[in-house]
Amino acid sequence: MLKSKKLTLAVLIPMTCMSVSYASEQSETKGFVEDSTATLTIRNGWIYRDKKDPGVHDQSSWAQGFIASYESGFTPGIVGFGIDAVGDFAFKLGDNKHSGQEMIPLHHSNNDQPGKPYNQWSRGGASVKARISNTTIRYGTQISNLPVLQSNTKARLLPEYYNGTSITSREIKDLEVSLAYYTKDQGSAQIATDQNHLKRAIAYGAKYKVNDQFNVAYYGADLKNALNRHYVNLNYKYPLDADRSLTFDAMAYHTKYEKDVYDKISYTTTGEANTDKKNTIFGLSSSYNTGPHNVMLAYQQNTGDSGYAYNFVGDGAGTVYLPNSYMSDFVGNKEKSVQVQYNLDLGKLGVLPGLNWTTAYVYGWDINVQDNSKNGTGKLITDNAKEREFFNQVSYTVQSGAAKDLSVKVRNSIYRASQDYNANQYIGSTNEWRVFIDYPWKILKINLLIKDESRT
Repeated sequence: MLKSKKLTLAVLIPMTCMSVSYASEQSETKGFVEDSTATLTIRNGWIYRDKKDPGVHDQSSWAQGFIASYESGFTPGIVGFGIDAVGDFAFKLGDNKHSGQEMIPLHHSNNDQPGKPYNQWSRGGASVKARISNTTIRYGTQISNLPVLQSNTKARLLPEYYNGTSITSREIKDLEVSLAYYTKDQGSAQIATDQNHLKRAIAYGAKYKVNDQFNVAYYGADLKNALNRHYVNLNYKYPLDADRSLTFDAMAYHTKYEKDVYDKISYTTTGEANTDKKNTIFGLSSSYNTGPHNVMLAYQQNTGDSGYAYNFVGDGAGTVYLPNSYMSDFVGNKEKSVQVQYNLDLGKLGVLPGLNWTTAYVYGWDINVQDNSKNGTGKLITDNAKEREFFNQVSYTVQSGAAKDLSVKVRNSIYRASQDYNANQYIGSTNEWRVFIDYPWKILKINLLIKDESRT
């Protein structure tokens, strides 16, 4: 089945290259140097989790990071060539005791306790790229942005990197086809380039803009000896008038987890050990927008003999395109959850352009919990564990001036779980604070005056 899908995509991409329906990106290139950009993102991140379950340590992570990226343009011609590079450097601030939030890398420990955090660390890589018409192929270190293999880029201090080959094709207007083959994955808080021991990841799919109101998408991923995952999304926006609209969003994941990774997903599984597990989770949301106000209602449901587990075998820390995802993702085995969210754009009220407030409440129930602890019985503890989260976030982005695009996000989650779904099973009852300050500084937009150089 997988081979046929890969073959279909391999045939589709060159075929679409032969039937261009709109202007070619490559034909409009300005050149390798002329289209080059370099950006330095200065990011300060702090996460604090006040744990409420007895005997569980609070967690605190605070660090300063610098992310430098360079993207060249493409050389002129039928086939254009270029290079990209990315590198980061960070250092911890404070003690960062009991760190375990994928913010700061930890030294190896010989017991079950986390090792000491690194004082400072750096990573990086580069890739080469080629483009023909509207199809681009990349090889090397890169960030994956597919819903089935999504790098963590903003929720933690540093991004997640993949190493391998990717193809993106936009030969048909409003259709984007993607294919990727990765052999290494480096998480946000990992020093080694392949600390997740990724054997091989193949991701594929497409998204299509049917019209200005309706968008559809399908993506799949196959990770060798780990999992096979599929994702679908339907999004429809219905305009009521110039200032009001309704949006309907439906999405679903279906995942088969191979028995070799059972121990890594055991917190949310039921059934016999050392067997393949299956999970299907879907979400439905509806949003009403009027001027500065947006109200969203959402429902999410999980089926199968496993909860929805991600970010454990190189499948991406951002692979959770679901409506009820905040601090908790509400992805327990058999779990159902509902949400109400309100967003206020204070800029549209004339208070301060770029200032937003989001508040949400999510409630989950009917969670199956099995005793999968180290010396556990493997028996079902309960089929009605519960969790709830009250979420608030204030964000501000500078709109103009020297500090343009500087952003500040302050968020708080008050999370509670029933005793059967405590920290040994999932997150555990927690009060969390996150503060992130980002300043993306465009170092250069290269435009060398070659004519002037020729005069000297």
